[in-house]
Amino acid sequence: MPRFDTVIRSRQVATPAGVEPASVGISAGSIVSVGDYRAPGTAQHDVDLGDTALLPGGVDVDAAVQAPGQDLREGYAATATAAVRAGVTTLVVSSPARPALTGEAGLHAHLAAAAESRARVAFLGAVTAASTPADLAELRAAGAVGFHCSLSDGAGPDSSRLDDARLRKAMMELAALEAPLVVHAEDACELSEPQGSGLSALLEARPARAERRGVERLVAAARMAGTRVLVSPFTAAECAAVLAAARAMGADISAQTCPHYLCLPAEQVPDDSPAHTCRPPLRSGPNRNALWSALLAPCDPVITQVGSGHRPGTGVSAISWTLSALWTAARRRGCDLADLARWTARAPSELLGMDRRGRIAPGCDADLVAFDPAAEQAVPATDPGPYAGRTLAGRVTGTWIEGSGAYGCALPSAARNRSAVDGGDPLHAAPDPAAVPPR
Repeated sequence: MPRFDTVIRSRQVATPAGVEPASVGISAGSIVSVGDYRAPGTAQHDVDLGDTALLPGGVDVDAAVQAPGQDLREGYAATATAAVRAGVTTLVVSSPARPALTGEAGLHAHLAAAAESRARVAFLGAVTAASTPADLAELRAAGAVGFHCSLSDGAGPDSSRLDDARLRKAMMELAALEAPLVVHAEDACELSEPQGSGLSALLEARPARAERRGVERLVAAARMAGTRVLVSPFTAAECAAVLAAARAMGADISAQTCPHYLCLPAEQVPDDSPAHTCRPPLRSGPNRNALWSALLAPCDPVITQVGSGHRPGTGVSAISWTLSALWTAARRRGCDLADLARWTARAPSELLGMDRRGRIAPGCDADLVAFDPAAEQAVPATDPGPYAGRTLAGRVTGTWIEGSGAYGCALPSAARNRSAVDGGDPLHAAPDPAAVPPR
C-alpha cells in the first residue's frame, strides 16, 4: 500500500484531463500520484473535501504589492496574505514598486521584503528606456522569471515608457535570454489628461484606440524578434482581431485580462467611485461581452489567462476576490472548473516556464486550493475594492503550498524555506486582509 505525507480527496479535482473524482497523494511537497477517489493509501493526513473542488494554486502574473507611501515589507505581507486566502499560491510581481525592479539591487530589496510572505513570490524585471543588455542579463541571472514594460504610464514612476526602437531592441535581447515580456500596451501618444475625476473622464482620456495602437506596435516588434509577449491587462476587445492575425502569422503573443473587466461594465458602476478606477479603465457592456467571446474562442483564443490586476492605491484592490468574481461570471456562461484552473494557473505557469506549477499532476508542486463552487459570499459594503456590497459565487476554503497548510486547512502549517527567487519563508498566521467581491 503506498505511503504519503498527505492525501487530499475530492469529487471535483481539476486535472489537465478535466474535472473528475480523484485522490491526490503528496510527499515531500510534491504530488506523487493522482488516483481513484477511494484509492487506498496510508498518510499522516487524509483530507476528504467531498464536493468541494480541488484546484491548482493560482499564479497571478503582473500583480503590484505596494501602495504609495507604504513600506515594501508591509505591502508584501498584506498582499500575500490576501493572495493565499483567495487561492493564489504564486504572486508574480511587477511595477509599480519602489525600489524599481530595474537591476539586481532592486531585486534583492524585494527578495528581502518578501522573505516572510505567505505566498510564493516571483518577479518580473522592469525594462525601461535606460535598460542595458547587461541589466537584463543580470536580472535574469538573479532570478527574474520574465520582464515587464509599458508603452505609456503603466510601469510606475521609476520606469519610463519605451519607444519603438527600444521596444524592438529589448525584445531581441529577451528572446536571447528566453524570457517572456509582459507589456502594458496603451500608447502614450493616444492618451490625454482626464478632464475630471470620474470614470467617464478617464474613458475619454484613455480610449480603446490607445490600446489598439499599442497592440499594433507590439505585434510589429514581436514578429521581428520572436519574443514571447503577453499583453496585460487586455481590455479593448476590438484588439482581439489584431492579436489573432499576429498569432496566425506565427507571432508568440497572447493576452491576459482581469475579472473586473469581465464582470463590471462601466455603465453599471458609480462614475465617481475610486474603487473602480483603473488603468486601462473599465469599458462598456458590449466590450465586456466581446472580451468573453475572445476568452472563450473555441480555437486558439488570444486571451489565454486571467490575473487579478491588483494595484493597491493606484488602481483596483481586487486580489481577494479574483477566483470568486471570475467564477461568478464564468459559470453563467457555461464554463466549468477546468476553465477556471486553466486561466488562473496552468496558462500563466506555462508562459513563465514554471513547469512544476499550475497543474494537478504527478511531479508538480503540491500548491493546491480547496474551492467550494456552490457557496456564496457577500462582499462587505466597506470593502475598498470594486465588488463592495455584491454577492459572489464560490469560496476558497483552504490553500496548501508545497503540501503545507497556508490557509483554512486542517493541516498544520510548516516553516519551509523557499528558493530565493520564489521568496516566501514560514507560512505565518496573519489577520484577514481588506478585500472585496462581485456578482
